[in-house]
Amino acid sequence: MSTALARARTAIDRMAHGQFVLVAVSGGADSLALAVAAGELARAGKLRAGAIIVDHGLQPGSDGIARTAAGQCRALGLDPVLLRHVETGPDEAAARRARYAAFEHALEDSGAQTVLLAHTLNDQAEQVLLGLLRGSGTRSVAGIPVRRGPYLRPLLGMERSDMEQICTQAGLDWWQDPSNTDVRYRRNRIRHRILPLLESELGAHLPQALAATATLAAQDADALDQWAERCYAQLGGSSSLELAELGELPLAVSSRVLRLAAAAAGGTTPTRERTEALMRLAGLGYPKSKSAGPIQLEGHVAAFRRGPVIVFTRPG
Repeated sequence: MSTALARARTAIDRMAHGQFVLVAVSGGADSLALAVAAGELARAGKLRAGAIIVDHGLQPGSDGIARTAAGQCRALGLDPVLLRHVETGPDEAAARRARYAAFEHALEDSGAQTVLLAHTLNDQAEQVLLGLLRGSGTRSVAGIPVRRGPYLRPLLGMERSDMEQICTQAGLDWWQDPSNTDVRYRRNRIRHRILPLLESELGAHLPQALAATATLAAQDADALDQWAERCYAQLGGSSSLELAELGELPLAVSSRVLRLAAAAAGGTTPTRERTEALMRLAGLGYPKSKSAGPIQLEGHVAAFRRGPVIVFTRPG
């Protein structure tokens, strides 16, 4: 057994031991390597492993690629192997929504507990750079989470080259998604132009350093989120918050409390720009806005300043 395969097996076993998992397989090297490792663990009785393949239908021959990936998964001993065809728009966000909807249905249909996703350390490094470009704060720099709900990413500590090594040693050919080389997309520009340049100028260790930054930022973001949740509960956990009490909190916490109140009122979590508007309305970290509102938030929620409090309402 190769060192890369042993590491992948150990990572999956540590995070999903004894579970019934579905491996999300696209036919690319990363997901096929994940399927190889999960299949070996299943044969060893460490877990039960199936697969979910989603055909987005966005490229000529995508149905054939999906069928080939399904056949490879069956040959690796994964069971069940679920193949889902979805209809989606051409943009990345629409494709992601359709894909995750298919994952949710696959979990329900199969009774599996977890979907394993094949993001690697290289994906994490790219995500950190994207977060820095957005200027969205600690959570954005924290990159791709290891776990979110039923979704688990056990390979974030391994490199893309490890995945290709696993596939080669398993005798598997993988599909090269042509969209991954299209530098019109920002992520691909980072992958094929920016990261190679930074590595040549700053050192080959850069992806590992960026991934380590993501781990530390995720720990900090988790701690701040927990702090904010406790403070929000102590402030009454309502849609009306005292400005004086908010002003006693660090800005990193009070901004999170405002986002929690907006979500509790029935809205979606405010964007960075909308959060800044809320902070100005409350006079937290910025001169207090002369206007008392309303500030319109996604989810049909509005925020007002009414004397000593900030209030979140949802008409109707």
